[in-house]
Amino acid sequence: MGQAVSADDRREPGGASVWTRSFLLFFTARSISMLGASMVPFATAVGVGGLGYGPTGVGLALAAWMAPFAVLILFGGVFADRFTPRRMMIGADTVRMVTQGISAALFISGRPDLWQILVISAINGVAAAMYQPGVSSTVPRVARDVQRANATLRVSESIMMLAGPGVAGAIVGFRGVGVVFAIEAVGFAVSAVCLLLLRLPAVALPTVARSIWRDLRGGWREFRSRTWMWSVILVWAVFGVTLFGPMLPLGSVLITERFGETAYGLVMSASGAGTVVGGLIAMRVRPGRPLMAGAIGLFGFALEPLSIALASPPGILMAAHVIGGAGWAFWSVMWATSVQTQVPAEALNRVTAYEVAGSTLFIPIGQVLAGPVAGVTGAPQLLTVSSIVAVAGCVSLLLVPAVRGLRRVHPT
Repeated sequence: MGQAVSADDRREPGGASVWTRSFLLFFTARSISMLGASMVPFATAVGVGGLGYGPTGVGLALAAWMAPFAVLILFGGVFADRFTPRRMMIGADTVRMVTQGISAALFISGRPDLWQILVISAINGVAAAMYQPGVSSTVPRVARDVQRANATLRVSESIMMLAGPGVAGAIVGFRGVGVVFAIEAVGFAVSAVCLLLLRLPAVALPTVARSIWRDLRGGWREFRSRTWMWSVILVWAVFGVTLFGPMLPLGSVLITERFGETAYGLVMSASGAGTVVGGLIAMRVRPGRPLMAGAIGLFGFALEPLSIALASPPGILMAAHVIGGAGWAFWSVMWATSVQTQVPAEALNRVTAYEVAGSTLFIPIGQVLAGPVAGVTGAPQLLTVSSIVAVAGCVSLLLVPAVRGLRRVHPT
């Protein structure tokens, strides 16, 4: 930023290869850790449900991860600026390697108490908060074509999501939940090694000590100055309570009760297959107004809670999740690329922390409330409301001029 840029550098880099050594290491780290991470929600839902804690227990376990993540990710952005994103990500992977190993030992050796699961989930949430801001700021440093890099990562992550739940379902059936957590621990270890080998251009760390609160205020100013960003986050706050929060705890219990654990794994894998399709589309399609295009694709996500609410047969459930996954992946690439190309590099870690915090802060509320509210209204009825909110949220995004009109820019 601030350096002279040639006309060639400003051209659309659509044909450029992203496969540098740095991107390959980063790609490997993300892919392997995502394979393990894609198994964990399934293993947690099945494991906690199998212990007899029901939808409320599953919701608490998921919220125990999400709550510290959403609250502390702001500090993750500040620490990434102070200590470099790479160091923060390596440290977070190391912590999660240990905690997932402990989870594996607890499930393999006996029947863990719910409080033990909640504590481990909370530690994992703190580690993830330290890790996540660095992902966004690392992508532009390892690839010139930011959208292609994001789409490539999304396709890989989607393939891992596709394979993860199905593999986890098979492992749970034959070897138990503990083995899934053991595989996850290995995945974080491999990710840490790849990041350790990564060599990135040096970044200028602050020469004068600044207070954490001053850094947070600076990040907040950058965040609130972009109407398109905070408008999306407001919609995501509503989604957190009414859509994202209830979907996993209620969906896992309803599908498992109706069709069994294997069917639930297949449905989750279908969502992963859809995100592969969405990532491949994002690799080729470069809309001039990325957020408008992404919001249109996101309408398909409403089919996921609706298909569960309607007690659709497994084939319909899988088809709905393929469409929903594709819409979600296409939106995710458009959003990530917009953030990484519209925000100055020196503020990207902190701004990313604010947008991720706002996106996730209300999800634990929805997860905790899902069981009690469903007990009053009925789980299918609550998921029907979730699908209506999904459609209304997409319409809201398209009605905001700053979101609808945001133009594509090319990173320099």
